[in-house]
Amino acid sequence: MPIIAPSLLAADFSNLRHEMSTVADAPWLHLDVMDGHFVPNISFGMPVIKALRPHSQAKFDAHLMIEPVDPFLEAMAQAGVDHITVHVEGNPHLHRTLQTIHALGCKAGVAICPATPPEALSEVMDMVDIILVMSVNPGFGGQKFLHSQVAKIRTLAGMIRQTGREIVLAVDGGIDIHTAPLVTEAGATMLVAGSSIFGQEDRKGAIAALQAASRPVRG
Repeated sequence: MPIIAPSLLAADFSNLRHEMSTVADAPWLHLDVMDGHFVPNISFGMPVIKALRPHSQAKFDAHLMIEPVDPFLEAMAQAGVDHITVHVEGNPHLHRTLQTIHALGCKAGVAICPATPPEALSEVMDMVDIILVMSVNPGFGGQKFLHSQVAKIRTLAGMIRQTGREIVLAVDGGIDIHTAPLVTEAGATMLVAGSSIFGQEDRKGAIAALQAASRPVRG
């Protein structure tokens, strides 16, 4: 079954520690860091992440929608994140950035926007630990899933198989019980879900529902 990573962007910001506790069973917690420059929104940064880190056993999966990103990598690692994902579109020296992330002891990820072709990642497939396909335009939660991205997920899944490496293929944007089976069938192995988890009273049940929806149908 795919990894389900609740996105804290959809949580109640006035009570983040409690909100985080409601998804304590999830192995990953997705953290969208926005700067109001690379994307037209501002979320939270290192001080908030550092304050939350002692209160969760989950892997902190940071998605950095900021530009420039390199000056903040060390501080992000020191705040306690386990994975750092950067955007191919906002990073002219992506190879060096991935080297830096690894040197900091974190898993390195690359995110790719809807208008960017999968071939943009061809030169770093030997370095990435996570590929994050944006199935909405980044910057805001609660957007509608872009079905055009399913073909991209399938292409990237094939590129991953060719490497022979264990690369997590993640999808973020509009993930719910209806879209989850579409992306997992295409090859996704991790699903970022915000509103479909934090918008429900029973968060544990919401995670279980996503996992159930992602299972292949057997005849």
